[in-house]
Amino acid sequence: MAEVRTAHTADLDAGTLRAARSLLDAVFDDMTEHDWEHALGGVHAMVWEGTELVGHASVIQRRLVHGGRALRAGYVEGVGVRADRQGRGYGGAMMAELERVIRAAYQVGALAATEEGAQFYAARGWWPWRGRCAALTPTGVVRTPDADDCVFVLPVAVPLDRSGELVCDWRDGDVW
Repeated sequence: MAEVRTAHTADLDAGTLRAARSLLDAVFDDMTEHDWEHALGGVHAMVWEGTELVGHASVIQRRLVHGGRALRAGYVEGVGVRADRQGRGYGGAMMAELERVIRAAYQVGALAATEEGAQFYAARGWWPWRGRCAALTPTGVVRTPDADDCVFVLPVAVPLDRSGELVCDWRDGDVW
């Protein structure tokens, strides 16, 4: 029987963090140290089958700028389910927990979806961003055209003009 558990990064022991990193390394061929770092510092939703971790997702806080406002965003990272456990609703169960956190604690939810994941998020009510994407870098605002087709938002507490510009805060590695 599977169980979804949530916990903040600070409450996870080293073994659980190693298991989560190993799972994501197996799910994503191109998982980097930066990608792992991006998944830390927030709330993790994890699917356990007994003592075995088979799914992971997390939501961390970021700042997004839209319409002249800095928004407190719950940004989803590291969503993955072990290949032999996919199709059992585990991804949806983890996202339901993260969406609950986003709706209770943030002004907006956001994530960057893979081509494979885009339909999954859209079916859950996440909106594809239609406007330009950019990042607030150490040298100023820089367009991130590669993100224009992969960013999704979950509206929560502020009106969003999806045809407008969306700017994310700076971080090492992939900014979106």
